[in-house]
Amino acid sequence: MHFTILRFNQIDSTNTEAVNQAKRGAEEGLCIVARQQNAGRGRHGRIWVSEKDAGLYFSVVLRPQIEMRFLSLITLMTAVAVYETVKTFNLNPDIKWANDVHIDGKKISGILAETVETHEGLAIVVGIGINLKPSNFPPEIADTATSIESETGKPVDIEFLLGILTANFSRFYEILSQENGAENIRRMWAERSSYFEGKEVRVTFENETITGMTCGIEENGALRVKLKTGEVRVAHAGDVEQLRQIQSGL
Repeated sequence: MHFTILRFNQIDSTNTEAVNQAKRGAEEGLCIVARQQNAGRGRHGRIWVSEKDAGLYFSVVLRPQIEMRFLSLITLMTAVAVYETVKTFNLNPDIKWANDVHIDGKKISGILAETVETHEGLAIVVGIGINLKPSNFPPEIADTATSIESETGKPVDIEFLLGILTANFSRFYEILSQENGAENIRRMWAERSSYFEGKEVRVTFENETITGMTCGIEENGALRVKLKTGEVRVAHAGDVEQLRQIQSGL
């Protein structure tokens, strides 16, 4: 996969810029990288804190040639790529379904994938934020977030990190695009996520909240949760939290 990188000192949101570029006909592999975001976005419209040089703020335009039913696996594929990138720093990451990477239960990276209708067909914009240093954290998230520098005690060269990330992203995107790619990505995600099976969780949907034990993922990457009644519910979206961590904090 060929990457073309556009760099900004400051921007509202790398995802917003990548969406606009996709609508203007940007080819697959166009990347937006910024030193600072003024309006970085996470899932459900949440703000991604983006202080100057405190994180890697990255978005890429994709024009995937895979079946529509597997498009949601792009988020899982990206999480695997981020996992491998963070692991490079001798850390032990975990993938929290579906789009966060954690270290010891603290968030070190978030992923936001968005679909975009363009004149050239459907595009996917994937945004990745990786915390580099703890100055990225306001007090309200200081206890639930971490950074590469916090975990290693060493500063991070952002260009080195970017090179590792793009190499891993290209590798796993190619796997997803190949024959049996969806199956391989699901397996790779499962091998790297403690949320795949046996994790006691609370899932908050738009209109209800359930608790249960994770028991695998669906073909499209949706999380399966087994309730105490034995019923299996499928979470295509929603907030998933590890229940034991919630209870221990009460």
